[in-house]
Amino acid sequence: MTDIDLTAFLADGVTADDVPELGPLMAARGIVGTFISLFRGSDAEVLLRLLVLREIGQESEAPRWTPETLRRRFAYLDPVKLETVLKRLRDHDLLAFADDGLYHLSDLGRNAVAALGMLLQFSAEEDAELGFLTAQLAGLSATGNITPEALSHLLSKLNDLTWHFEEAIASGSEFRIVTARSRLKANGRWIERGTTLLRELLADPEVDFEIARVAQRIGLAQSRLARVDAAFQRALNKIETQRVTLGGSGISSSDVAAWLRQQDASRLAELVVGALDASPAPALLAGGHELLDRAEAALSGQNQQTALDTSLPAAENTPPSIAPEHEDLRLLEHFGARLDKLQTAVPLQQMIGGGGFAPASYRLSLLALLADGEDASPADGPIGAFMRLPLTVSFSDRLVEVNEDEIALITAGEVCPTLSPSPAPDAEQ
Repeated sequence: MTDIDLTAFLADGVTADDVPELGPLMAARGIVGTFISLFRGSDAEVLLRLLVLREIGQESEAPRWTPETLRRRFAYLDPVKLETVLKRLRDHDLLAFADDGLYHLSDLGRNAVAALGMLLQFSAEEDAELGFLTAQLAGLSATGNITPEALSHLLSKLNDLTWHFEEAIASGSEFRIVTARSRLKANGRWIERGTTLLRELLADPEVDFEIARVAQRIGLAQSRLARVDAAFQRALNKIETQRVTLGGSGISSSDVAAWLRQQDASRLAELVVGALDASPAPALLAGGHELLDRAEAALSGQNQQTALDTSLPAAENTPPSIAPEHEDLRLLEHFGARLDKLQTAVPLQQMIGGGGFAPASYRLSLLALLADGEDASPADGPIGAFMRLPLTVSFSDRLVEVNEDEIALITAGEVCPTLSPSPAPDAEQ
């Protein structure tokens, strides 16, 4: 890492000094070289180095090891392979061999073990990245070393989650929405801790402007994530209205889809056998006589003559007009004649009964119309004559039992003839 030539990787005329983004990486060549040496090689070699390095770093009470102690500790490894791993770790300053003949982790090696330990801890969770980034920010904030770059990593992760959740909602798939909702729930505690961290960060009046700008954008991203759960519920409610239940079995289309998703490819292939029919071959390709008939008609010009015939059809007499339908008001006229003969007040249930529920309901609606008064009546016609009957209709707020003629209960009331005013006495008398 001491002499790095990037000429072959840069465009013509561009040097490493022209790329400011390379500056921090070049300045950290020691740490970068440590991880390169740790992870270079086959997967088996890398895992073996990590195993030895982590086991040595986990011994906190006695952090120094003799070669014999290491051989006993790693007795399950081939001695030659173990010596090769120890030599590589020593050569790249991950493991130190002191003058007293004891092995111990170097500062770079201990930092590498600590970083790997945190990554392995979060890898056991469903969505480790957000938790790792939040924990990293919490540590940087506690030590006062938080940077805009560290905040940008968290902002990028939050925006990626928002995009993932919005895509799940747009897909309309119940399973994708449920999976995305569980992922949001798993990340809920990290979002809350990130919110607390941002509040503490923005409460500092001396916070750097760039840090405050990125922190505010993180707050907006967290607000969008907080509203996603309601969007999930609305999408699930919409899917619920479209769910189909298979008869009276209680099994829905979602249950069937979930069961099918649990089956392997061979089982699904067995279910499809006999369930799908092959599409029939077009008759046009099956035989030649149909093509021959069409060709004969085209060659004879019959189709052209039919298409060019634009003559109008012969004139016909206009059919006699049919009288428009008129409303059947016989029941109204008959009921009006009954009301016109009233001499005394009659209970409502006696006045509207007869013929079943439908005629009784019609009569009751007519009485309600009559109760509106003469001002609402039309000028002429059967309805106008009905509404000008000298009657008073009153309704109460209680019900009376009828239990006959398809009527169980009816509003209490009465129909009473209106008394005509008596003539004025003669002045001479």
